[in-house]
Amino acid sequence: MIWIYLCNTNVHECFYVKIIVIQEPKNILITGITGLVGSFVAKRFLKAGYQVIGLKRSTSDLSLIKEIASEITWKDGDILDVMFLDELMREVDLVVHAAAIVSFAPKDRDIMFKTNIEGTANIVNSCISHGVEKICFVSSVAALGRKIPIEAKHESIITIDEKATWEESPLNSNYAKSKYLAEMEVWRGFSEGLASVIVNPSLILGEADWCKSSTQLFKYANEEHSFYPKGTLNYVDIVDVTESIFQLMTSDVSGERFILNSGYVSYKDFFEKVATLLNKKPPRKLISKFLTAIIWRVEAVRSYFTGKAPLITKETVLTSSHHFYYANDKVKNQLGLKFRDLDETLNRICFVLKAKYIDNTK
Repeated sequence: MIWIYLCNTNVHECFYVKIIVIQEPKNILITGITGLVGSFVAKRFLKAGYQVIGLKRSTSDLSLIKEIASEITWKDGDILDVMFLDELMREVDLVVHAAAIVSFAPKDRDIMFKTNIEGTANIVNSCISHGVEKICFVSSVAALGRKIPIEAKHESIITIDEKATWEESPLNSNYAKSKYLAEMEVWRGFSEGLASVIVNPSLILGEADWCKSSTQLFKYANEEHSFYPKGTLNYVDIVDVTESIFQLMTSDVSGERFILNSGYVSYKDFFEKVATLLNKKPPRKLISKFLTAIIWRVEAVRSYFTGKAPLITKETVLTSSHHFYYANDKVKNQLGLKFRDLDETLNRICFVLKAKYIDNTK
């Protein structure tokens, strides 16, 4: 709305005229929109009045987004298709790039690197070519690397923040490397004038298919397994991830990365909390070092044939004697964000999962 002051000197009359300027809602492209992060981000931007463009494949599972599918402008394509992206970006103002392959299976390394790195480079190049206003890249704390200081003591807490620098290490998975190298493409875009932010979430907890990603941990607790692994996990609520992305994308912040992490909890305590909420017996036996070495190999084989992320990996075994904590001070200071308590998060998610997977089977 604009007020203009007008004067007619002939009749000595002055008055204000109100002019209302109606702006078209901005178009935001969300890659990976059918996944946990993408689906929640889509809902948040639709609620705020944005026009959401969703990139998917013709075979994509829309179950996480079915209630708002009719409100989304769908585009079938692939981030590896440069010509497709060139045409798509002509109508895009903002981009949230959440599409990625997450795998710990050696057989998926090449396609994961191609999709996560080359695909991100294609997105960045297309954004630059068509003057996209801003991009948010959804990375991972894995891209920060896991470096154990020489002076670190056994069972010590190692804090990692946004200033961490990448170093090659056996603790870094191929997935971590792919996300780190994808980040390099985003930083390149920023150096070429593309407004950019990167978010590095830890393990994202949310209402999703419990046969996929981190939600498998809830399924594990429901199946009343006897064993739990040594070590801790860092976690963040999908609602907090979504709000962080929204606020950063609607702000002037650029050229910055932000760790999104609520806190950390031992696997033992995590499974006890979830099992209690699902009315199941929690695991009581710590997996021995010998058994852990066997299990991560078994999990690797299972992941190879099923395509599902393993619950225990070689990297988690190697880091189990140390506790990593990903500091969240930067995003809290920048946005004034208060991360949700773990109990609040687990109560909400378990309520939904019980209704979907447990109560319906009775």
